[in-house]
Amino acid sequence: MTLYPVPESVGRARRWFRHFVEPHKPVCSMDDCVCVISELVTNAVRYAEAEEEWRVRVEWQREGTDLRVDVHSPGAPAKVRALPYTEDSENGRGLWLVEALTDSWNVGPSPFGGTVVSFVMANAWPA
Repeated sequence: MTLYPVPESVGRARRWFRHFVEPHKPVCSMDDCVCVISELVTNAVRYAEAEEEWRVRVEWQREGTDLRVDVHSPGAPAKVRALPYTEDSENGRGLWLVEALTDSWNVGPSPFGGTVVSFVMANAWPA
């Protein structure tokens, strides 16, 4: 799915994911997946930087029994990091939430240019 870098794209990404993944009946929590997608697309919309017009790209794939989701955006991978926060902080919890809800996640260069943030839900389908 390709999205404009606007706040409304977050809801679109959630609906798209449910529409295309739920029919495959994964056993992982769809609510957790949608929450993580919301965080990653929100971060892409808020923090990605590019001089020209750009889009957020969301992809999902089945890797054996695992579910992998990639969120691509412009900008340098080194800028994606979990920030320290306090209980009074208004921001900074997103990647900590990604860490808590997924089996693994990582950041690297996107094959489309820019950054890809990926997460895996292990054993999302029975073997």
